Amino acid sequence: MSRLADDIESVQLGMAGGLLGHAAELLADRRVTGSELHYLASRLSESLRDVKRVADSRGARLEQREA
Repeated sequence: MSRLADDIESVQLGMAGGLLGHAAELLADRRVTGSELHYLASRLSESLRDVKRVADSRGARLEQREA
């Protein structure tokens, strides 16, 4: 189970990195529309939620090891 969680976390973090790259490109484009920015903000929010979940999970695992 732990290995599966690690694999999922790895995918989520990889997707977050890719999304950040896409965000930088999109924000550099002066022709970006409001709809595109809204879509980007929604995906960034989802990604941030996933990354926070990963960080919380890893923090909880570290606390368990220290106890």
